[in-house]
Amino acid sequence: MSLLMPLRVVLFYFLLASSALLWGLLMLIVAPFMPFRWRFTLIVGWWSRGAIWLTKHLVGIRYQVTGLENIPQQPGVILANHQSTWETFFLQQIFRPQTQLIKKELLYVPFFGWAFALARPIAIDRSNGRDSLKQLSRIGGERLAEGVWILVFPEGTRNLPGTPVKFSRGGAALACVNDAPVIPVAHNAGLFWPKFGWSKHPGTVQVHIGPAIYPKGQDPRAIVELNKTAEQWINNALKGMSEQRQE
Repeated sequence: MSLLMPLRVVLFYFLLASSALLWGLLMLIVAPFMPFRWRFTLIVGWWSRGAIWLTKHLVGIRYQVTGLENIPQQPGVILANHQSTWETFFLQQIFRPQTQLIKKELLYVPFFGWAFALARPIAIDRSNGRDSLKQLSRIGGERLAEGVWILVFPEGTRNLPGTPVKFSRGGAALACVNDAPVIPVAHNAGLFWPKFGWSKHPGTVQVHIGPAIYPKGQDPRAIVELNKTAEQWINNALKGMSEQRQE
């Protein structure tokens, strides 16, 4: 298996890139004529499901999810730690329909990025922090009112496994302003899909979904408290995963 893994990884990336190109081109043709929920299902949902299938069957990355019963009926803000690309695909399957807070540059990726724009992500310019927060609050509030989940990676970038998470407050502020629940999600995908390089390691990603956390107001203190609670829950969950692997 170890000798075949480099070939499997090459095949995986070839199929992933090819599918993104072909699927993105197809969606550019048909998606503009569809309502948002169909766009999400076709552009993001189906393609992400295919990407997760490839990771499982070609490079052996499986997953185990706990806490599905914690997901409330009311769409809210998903705050998740960020270690790899895997979770950006996988979480699309759990929370539907969904939009993401992303870097504006991703929309410039030929074909798939152009098609992704039709799924109405919240694309921000990270070089302008104040305008980005205003944009997140305005567009995020509109999406929540429409019954759409919002995925935020509050760390802002991928971090190595074992690194304590430290969250920015944008996602918590969005939840407080709109009186929406925060759903914390912890995972260890970075152990199997590393941040650096192209290598992949077979194994089972642990995904823990925590109880919904509801805002206690809209003032700065409430935002800090909500953000800290979510951050602490995820750090504790990650610590538990690490200890379990060491046993």
